[in-house]
Amino acid sequence: MEAFTRLEARGVPLLVDDIDTDMIFPAQYAKTIETSGLGKYLFARERRPGSGPDVAGFPLDRPEHAGAEILLTGRNFGCGSSREHAVWALRDFGFRCIIAESFSDIFYANCFRNGVLPVALPRDVVGALSSRAETEPDTVVTVDLREQTVEAPNFGSFRFSVEPHRKRMLLEGLDEVGLTLKEVSEIEAYETRRFAAEPWLVRTHD
Repeated sequence: MEAFTRLEARGVPLLVDDIDTDMIFPAQYAKTIETSGLGKYLFARERRPGSGPDVAGFPLDRPEHAGAEILLTGRNFGCGSSREHAVWALRDFGFRCIIAESFSDIFYANCFRNGVLPVALPRDVVGALSSRAETEPDTVVTVDLREQTVEAPNFGSFRFSVEPHRKRMLLEGLDEVGLTLKEVSEIEAYETRRFAAEPWLVRTHD
């Protein structure tokens, strides 16, 4: 997984509350366990109703937002199902960070497993960033995970919260398995002590 330390990127405003995982990634496309190639289905119903072309003016498809890596959105983002495809599609489309007023718990956890940083900021701050991205789409937003800050020119600096173990996962580019394997020497030492003290136990993984 690609590590996340500091991101300097442009944002896409999509300031809508209660965007659920089926809106982010419709169920009819969730027929694969591959994590790549899913960006084309991101917000598919809104961008391509029926079999028609992209909807003119949908934020993700506006030329001025091409290549943006930060999604600016509303309250309770990622609610609904636990569909991890939603995060896969966002990451495949190019988003490394999502700034919202709040997130669904499961979606929030899935972001860290896939190299995406979810940042919760007050509504007025997200709204101001979204307005700036709308009127000045070339504005570069800086998200610093080490310092836990979000900044933009003539905008100020705002701190966000993140759990220490999740922060470590992104800084080191580790998923939960990788994080566990970082402690493999301690795990093996514990097993050696345990089996020496209780030799009747069976090592099922040998």
